[in-house]
Amino acid sequence: MQGKFYDNINVLDSVETENLKIEVLEYKELKGSKDPGLSKEIYYVQKSGMSLKQVKVTLKDGGIITEAGALNFHKGNVTSESNIGGVGGLAKKMIKNKLTNESTFKPRYRGVGEVFLEPSFSHYIIVKLDGGSIIVDKGLFYCCEDSLEVGVASQKNISAGLFGSEGWFQTKISGTGTCVLESPVPMNEVLKYQLNNEKLQVDGNFSLLRSGSVNFTVERSTKGITGAFTSGEGLLQTFEGTGSVWLAPTQPVYNVMGMRGIPQLQSATYNRDNKT
Repeated sequence: MQGKFYDNINVLDSVETENLKIEVLEYKELKGSKDPGLSKEIYYVQKSGMSLKQVKVTLKDGGIITEAGALNFHKGNVTSESNIGGVGGLAKKMIKNKLTNESTFKPRYRGVGEVFLEPSFSHYIIVKLDGGSIIVDKGLFYCCEDSLEVGVASQKNISAGLFGSEGWFQTKISGTGTCVLESPVPMNEVLKYQLNNEKLQVDGNFSLLRSGSVNFTVERSTKGITGAFTSGEGLLQTFEGTGSVWLAPTQPVYNVMGMRGIPQLQSATYNRDNKT
């Protein structure tokens, strides 16, 4: 990267393969607003530690699949296609869209050049797959190498479909290649667990992804209806088998703060710690 433009940019993470290079860029400062009111908001945003980020993909005769509307601009000998796949393909994509809450059309960009996706204050995580598959939370898919397949995974257990907070279907990414997920929390707040024929139980909906080899069910925290009520806990998301599970334990805290503010969060914590 060259020029003064890049003096204001950090590379937070990057992965390079034979066909492409994916980088997560971070803008160090934002000083472009001529509106004093907006400048004040930008100042407090940056003081809070938030930063504007952008995903850059350098294509070396490779291809990338993105979420619809994610493109910011591209440079070089890069072509785009809608990847509809005829009437049958269109029908399948529309069904998948309804099932997984992902966009129907995922553009594909191929060639030699640079592709920049839309800047945002989101957090981006680069994940490499080597012949396996991952099942991700709804809305996390952002882009991937076109050697990967983005499909649908159905819940294999009735309890997971009814009480798992994700519905009956999730997004499944399979094959060999690199993908980028849009995470609700930064990478340093993600806990990666490698299960070895083990069980992991989570009280809440803050799992980001799991290996396709890991079974997902929903179980009561204690046996019997009476025990579930008296324990003060509800249903537990249960992951069992061999493979990876990624958790974002701080996500529920951000959700409460966003809806109710810090005072309500403190009140909820006090009530939980002092209940009899």
